Amino acid sequence: MVHLNANEVRQLLHNKFVVVMGDSVQRAVYKDLVLLLQKDCLLSTSQLKAKGEMSFEHDVLLEGGRLGPMHNGTHYREVRQFCSAHHLVRFYFLTRAYSPYVEKVLAQLLWAEHRPDVVVMNSCLWDVSRYGRDSMGSYRKNVERLFWRLHRVLPESCLLVWNTALPVAKTVSGAFLPPEHRLRRARLRADVVEANFYSASEARRHGFGVLDLHFHFRHSSPDRQPDGIHWNARAHRKLTQLLLAHLADAWGGDVPRGNPVGRWMWEGPASGLRGPTRDASRLEDGGGESAEEPRASRPPRPACPSAQSWRPPVPLPRDRRCFPRCPQGAGSRPDQSRRRQRCSGDPSELRARYGLEANLMGGLQRRRGRIHTAFEQHRHHVLHRASPPYPPGPPERPRRRWRRGREPRQGRAHGPGTQ
Repeated sequence: MVHLNANEVRQLLHNKFVVVMGDSVQRAVYKDLVLLLQKDCLLSTSQLKAKGEMSFEHDVLLEGGRLGPMHNGTHYREVRQFCSAHHLVRFYFLTRAYSPYVEKVLAQLLWAEHRPDVVVMNSCLWDVSRYGRDSMGSYRKNVERLFWRLHRVLPESCLLVWNTALPVAKTVSGAFLPPEHRLRRARLRADVVEANFYSASEARRHGFGVLDLHFHFRHSSPDRQPDGIHWNARAHRKLTQLLLAHLADAWGGDVPRGNPVGRWMWEGPASGLRGPTRDASRLEDGGGESAEEPRASRPPRPACPSAQSWRPPVPLPRDRRCFPRCPQGAGSRPDQSRRRQRCSGDPSELRARYGLEANLMGGLQRRRGRIHTAFEQHRHHVLHRASPPYPPGPPERPRRRWRRGREPRQGRAHGPGTQ
């Protein structure tokens, strides 16, 4: 598997606007990506468990979270954003695949000042466990509406990656399940598999990229947290590397092979490798992994004879800013002439700009566009969105109807004594 360090991740996501939408697991995906953009270390246990904090690794809480009441209900909101000179990452907390709030978020992304380059999304656990007995049927309808809207809202240059839900344990004790919904714990494991199958099929039918995390983590139960739903820092770093490899392959970038960061991540700091967080103090800040021993179940990997560093296909200019200011003429469309402006680090200014973007969606027509996927070079292999997600079966033959009763025989001669 490809393993990128912080410098390589900054080059890969140079001048990119990444949007992550989903539940608490996807929030950890956002946090690990923000952390990896700044330094080579893992998330700590407190950072993984934190919810709605005002700031995480120089990011800003834009909406919800500690700015409002904290609860575990389906109306919980949390919007976070990390902005540097050349990177912009935003997170939206979702409790349902499609809802009026999701429509509000899509409209905001459509008419916002910055158009997204990458959208990473998943919604499953809340959908199949918090919305009544027919939650699976509602989930299938909401997924169809979601992908139909994404196909019309996102720009052509945007790459959407649908993450399948990670596997859950047989015994689940997550706080998102209230007592009145805990009867569904026995079926949650099977419901996740069914929901992943349908959502992945629907995403491929619309031409979106799918990252099957359920497959990649099917044998990673030691990295699952005791609640049976969330995962530790090492698992999330593997998830981030899988996502970055998917993006690099979609953009046609060269990726390193045999990076020692990968061996350090799998075998731990006790393996003797000079990993990016070999210092004990940084290990404690990055998740307290210094006291763990290497995994006995995983055999040691052979040392790579030549580990070459990764370079982007085109050298990046150092004097180029992420969002250069450009005057906007009167009467021009915001999605055509509006250019990216450099982000400001002031939290109050970011919240004010976010609120202004959220108010621009009223009374505007939505833009139609085609999605640019990771398999754009194989567009003739993408199924039409009106075609079913399954291969057609053999043609049915007309069945002959049989009657149970026997008909009387015609022309039967009767004897002289019969009546």
